[in-house]
Amino acid sequence: MATITSVNPYTGSEIETFTTHTKTEITQLLEKANDQFYTWRETTFSERKKRMIAAASELKKNKQEYAETMTLEIGKPISQSIAEIEKCAWLCEYYAENAEEQLKDEVIKTDAYKSYTSFEPLGVVLAVMPWNYPFWQVFRFAVPALMAGNIGVLKHASNVFGSALNIEKVFSNAGFPKHCFTTLLIGSKEVEAIIENPIIKAVTLTGSGPAGAAVAATAGAQIKKSVLELGGNNALVVFNDCDMDKTIATCVQARYQNTGQSCIAGKRLLVSEAISEEFIEKLLLKVRELKSGDPMDPDTFIGTLAREDLAITIEEQVQKSLKQGAKLELGGNRQGAYFEPTVLSNVSEKMAVFAEETFGPVLSVTTFKDVDEAIALSNNSRFGLGVSLFTKDIEAAEKMAFCFEEGAVFINELVKSDPRLPFGGVKESGYGRELSEHGIKEFLNKKTIYINK
Repeated sequence: MATITSVNPYTGSEIETFTTHTKTEITQLLEKANDQFYTWRETTFSERKKRMIAAASELKKNKQEYAETMTLEIGKPISQSIAEIEKCAWLCEYYAENAEEQLKDEVIKTDAYKSYTSFEPLGVVLAVMPWNYPFWQVFRFAVPALMAGNIGVLKHASNVFGSALNIEKVFSNAGFPKHCFTTLLIGSKEVEAIIENPIIKAVTLTGSGPAGAAVAATAGAQIKKSVLELGGNNALVVFNDCDMDKTIATCVQARYQNTGQSCIAGKRLLVSEAISEEFIEKLLLKVRELKSGDPMDPDTFIGTLAREDLAITIEEQVQKSLKQGAKLELGGNRQGAYFEPTVLSNVSEKMAVFAEETFGPVLSVTTFKDVDEAIALSNNSRFGLGVSLFTKDIEAAEKMAFCFEEGAVFINELVKSDPRLPFGGVKESGYGRELSEHGIKEFLNKKTIYINK
């Protein structure tokens, strides 16, 4: 039987070996998930709410256990792992309280005696998820899907199978019926056949562009709904009237949290030429304060990258950019899966750290002369997930928001996901939305009901 072994990127030691599901087991699990759908869709919102509140309680009660598994698997600092679990609990509570109102029938006045739109679950939905936020990315899909009456099936990244099974455990301990949420221990090669299975009614993926394109092509060939949340190369646009100290603190958090391994991280720092020298000088002081070390240490802010090959990729992007004329202000060194917090200045649009997504603790700095150049630099990306603008002129920033080709514009704040707000991108950052009322309606049949006497 095939196995997959997880490895601690900080120590290099093996954590656990998992036996993957066979094709027969996959078929059986999908059939059981499908059978459960016809029962689960008949449950009331009050029943679903009770179980989702229990899931939130389970997360809070055992957050240390779940966080430690996450930290062991991907080197994520333990304090940030705990925060991720707590955010998942918030998400559970949000949809428990709001799903019924969000999915109530929408009455539409026509020439009929009565006409309205009802929102009905599709069935079994497959989620293909990445390792960088192993709980949050999954809960972002699973919670609204379950509250809407759908069934969730998860194909998680192979280096976080422990977290994947823990997520299944959360829903089980919360009292969700068996097979409402199922983790499949499989590799990427099995995904295509699963999407093609008629039991799967839709698919959502968070991950890389090539993975998203492959999933979308398979789903499209089967005429199945898909939602893609892909990469990002977010800009942090700093105007000369910003509150410099607050802006620097936010930019450091935006770039270096989760050791820079986030699609919505602020990767390209665009700074007004008028303040760039002072801004960079103060920025470097803050980055130097970030503590690297054992991810299990509560004081650690920078852990290792999830795998050594990811650190090697970052190293190559930095070295290539230095050869292209970038200036190394700080960091740049790699040791195994660890890569130092790094700042590069004098970065132009053609350099690797500007044009490519950097999935690690590397911040590139580019200056601009005026607003038009700042907008052009920000939009010069194949991605469009989000952008942050820093200025005291809120009115001007709000007016220019429409100029940015992004799924989100945050003013004087880092780009972040919030259960109350829709989340997703444009261009090569994907399509569809997660979270809020928009997210819960992605995997539903919006059915027209028309009645005449």
